[in-house]
Amino acid sequence: MTLREHTRRFVDKDNRIAALSFFGTFAVYFSSLWAAISCMNLWYVLIPACVIHAFSAVRLYVLQHDTGHHSLFETRGQNELAGHALSPFTFAPFEVMKQNHNLHHANVGNLEHRDTGEIHTMTLREWQAAGFWERLVYRLYRNPFILVPVGAFFTYFIRYRWPKNTLRFGVTGVLLHNIAVLAWVTLIWSLSGWAGLGVYFAASMLGGMIGVFLVYLQHNFEDTYWDRRPDLDPQIAALQGSSALDFGAWFDHTVACITLHDIHHFNARIPSYRLRACHYSLPEDWAPRRIGFIEAVRALNLKLWDEDRERLVPFPGGRSRGKAAAA
Repeated sequence: MTLREHTRRFVDKDNRIAALSFFGTFAVYFSSLWAAISCMNLWYVLIPACVIHAFSAVRLYVLQHDTGHHSLFETRGQNELAGHALSPFTFAPFEVMKQNHNLHHANVGNLEHRDTGEIHTMTLREWQAAGFWERLVYRLYRNPFILVPVGAFFTYFIRYRWPKNTLRFGVTGVLLHNIAVLAWVTLIWSLSGWAGLGVYFAASMLGGMIGVFLVYLQHNFEDTYWDRRPDLDPQIAALQGSSALDFGAWFDHTVACITLHDIHHFNARIPSYRLRACHYSLPEDWAPRRIGFIEAVRALNLKLWDEDRERLVPFPGGRSRGKAAAA
């Protein structure tokens, strides 16, 4: 059996599981927000409720990502409807984000197309040829204390109001989406005032930071894969260029298994609720190296793609860890 044949065993959609995932996540999303706002003066309720709400928001975003691949529900129409319904709560206009994400899949690992929305990575040669100001801007951009919080704020609250390729893929949809977001935020304000809106913003920011951290780890780790055509191998780019995170089964289910990004890139038709079964039933010869939490945090130190050594490396002269320390 080939790897392609193995993954095809897990592409069947089940509306019962999909509906449980969809409506169950919404139930957690709304109830945790209600608890956080209702008990905003009780920190021992507020903080856990905000954390739960943040993770449920991340999960809604992943489910919307699945609907963009038409891999959550059984029919195209059901996925499209669900994707639009999720849109106000993920801050991501469905149609444009779906099309941009498809471009990301088509160009993953391609050094000549690093403009499809993923976190930007310079090559070591580009860094060496860059001037002072370009290096400074990139250093600030890749600083995790800027990349994660500022990146979350900019992406979800500013950039997604008018995403890249909006003119190409749907101005009307983006405008309607922004109206829906405004209506949702206005509803929160009308029911709970500015304090309630502040709680929602704080929980949403936390969710955004979790999302940016996970997006970073999807393709930024030491032995990831980048190349240029015609040498670029799409299958290697999908499997080696995308990560498999090992943060535990609980975490996988909490974020709808977006942690198993390698198999998703290899076969995007697999529903999120079957990704874990597919991944952990891989024969030993195909089983990928999984990244634990400590290694994932250390990956934030990796900044540049070294085309000669074919690995992600820290800035020259910086402290390196593990294999990255080898000359």
